Amino acid sequence: MDDLIDGRLVEQCEAVVRDRMSGQAAGHAMDHVLRVLASARAIQADVGGDLCVIELAALLHDVGDAKFHDGVERSAEFAVQILGDLGASEGVIGHVAHIVDNISFRKGVAGKDLSLEGKIVQDADRLDALGAIGIVRTIEYGAAVGQPFYLADKGCPKPSSEKTGVSHFHEKLFKLKGLMNTDAARRLAEQREAFMRLFLEQFYCEHRGEV
Repeated sequence: MDDLIDGRLVEQCEAVVRDRMSGQAAGHAMDHVLRVLASARAIQADVGGDLCVIELAALLHDVGDAKFHDGVERSAEFAVQILGDLGASEGVIGHVAHIVDNISFRKGVAGKDLSLEGKIVQDADRLDALGAIGIVRTIEYGAAVGQPFYLADKGCPKPSSEKTGVSHFHEKLFKLKGLMNTDAARRLAEQREAFMRLFLEQFYCEHRGEV
C-alpha cells in the first residue's frame, strides 16, 4: 500500500513539475529532469536508499533554477510548496527540500554532508552534464546566452578568462568524475568523460583543418 501511495505522489509531482517547467530551455528543461530521474533510479537499484525521496528530489531539483528566476535559487522553496500541496509528510518534505537545496555544483556541498538519497540525486544530476548529452547541453546553453563554444588565436585556445563551452569543459565538467559519491556513478562518469575528451580531440583536429 505504501508503495502505491508513493507511486501516486511521484506521478502527481511529475505532472506539476512538467507544468511549472514548460517552456524552460537551455539544458534545464523537463528532458533533463527525466534523465536525472532515470539515472537516479538506476543508481538506487545498485546502492539502495528511499526510492520515493530520490524520485521526488530528482523531479524537483531544477524546478526553481536560478538561471530562470533572476539569479535566485528557488527550487527548495518550490519543492516545499509543491509537496505540501500534494499532501506529502513533513519528513518527506524536509528531506527532499534539503537535498534540492544542497546538491548543486554552485552550492559546493560535499557528498559526505548529504544523505544517501542526496548523494544519489547529486550524482545523477552531475552525470547529465557529461557524455554526448553534456556536449549538447553545453552548446545549447552557450547558444541561448550568446557564449561561443570555442575561441582560438592562431589555432590555440584563448585563456580561461574567456568564457566558452570548451573552457566550461575544463573548468567544471572534467572535475565531475572526481566528485561522484557512488561507485556506480563514477563508472558512468569515467565513460562519459572519455567520450567528451575524444570529441574535443576530433574537434581540434577539424578546427585546424586537418584531414
